[in-house]
Amino acid sequence: MPSGLMALIDDVASIAKLAAASIDDVGAASSKAASKAAGVVVDDAAVTPKYVTGLSPSRELPIIGQIAVGSIRNKLLLILPVALLLTAFAPWAITPLLMCGGAYLCFEGAEKVLEMFGGHEAEEAPVSDDPAHLEKTTVAGAVRTDLILSAEIMTIALADVADAPLATQAGVLIVVGLAMTVAVYGAVGLLVKLDDIGLHMAERASRTTRAVGRGLVKAMPGVFSSLSVIGTVAMLWVGGGILLHGTHTLGLAWPAEPVEHLAHAVGAVFGPLAGAISWTITALLSALLGLIVGGVLAVLLHQALRLFGRGAH
Repeated sequence: MPSGLMALIDDVASIAKLAAASIDDVGAASSKAASKAAGVVVDDAAVTPKYVTGLSPSRELPIIGQIAVGSIRNKLLLILPVALLLTAFAPWAITPLLMCGGAYLCFEGAEKVLEMFGGHEAEEAPVSDDPAHLEKTTVAGAVRTDLILSAEIMTIALADVADAPLATQAGVLIVVGLAMTVAVYGAVGLLVKLDDIGLHMAERASRTTRAVGRGLVKAMPGVFSSLSVIGTVAMLWVGGGILLHGTHTLGLAWPAEPVEHLAHAVGAVFGPLAGAISWTITALLSALLGLIVGGVLAVLLHQALRLFGRGAH
């Protein structure tokens, strides 16, 4: 009997060790996958604040909360099952789909560049006299945009654990999805309330606190403008990088290998800084590729819309 009990305890211990190892695997893979999706997260965080601009300050955080809930639904109820089905039955489709998402990011980034330089008019925000309708429309638009960016985040994460067991893949996608949602919308919530925090600080008795508060209020328009630029650059960099990696994965030497050779050659000139310089050159060339591809797609789309009499949006 004792020997049977000891055998049972040994079995339980073995299962516990296996479970712990699986958790460690999920944690390590999640961290690695999340780091690769960071560029899309920057864009997500940069894009979202525009959806609460001009709305009642008292509704900013509730709206961000609704968008965050919609983002979790996108990731866990829509994207996760589709991603796991693809891994199980059509793993060959992951790279082409990832490249399609990368091309879309390039297109969106190029669209923003065109807007900056007056290439075409930007999309107007929804207008309504009914605050409830305006809020519903705003949340719906933000969740639609989030679906594209979330799909890109989850696909990047999936590509990094494509060879792992199905349970590990599911765990990584859940961890990455939840962590990225908390990070993005937590940061967005803080950003959109910084001006209110500044106003409260500006009313305090301390001269230093008032000065810091006024500085925050004055700085926020510039912060949001900078976020818009950072988001655009991130889209072009990430989108171009996905296309570079995808073409190489599909067996094409160009343009990935010339970019890699150039980055290493330039980095080698800088000695101890070789790694950082090579990474920077690769990122810049990825963004340039993203701008070219996205610009071509944007021009083709607008020409097609004009040809069919619909006009550019």
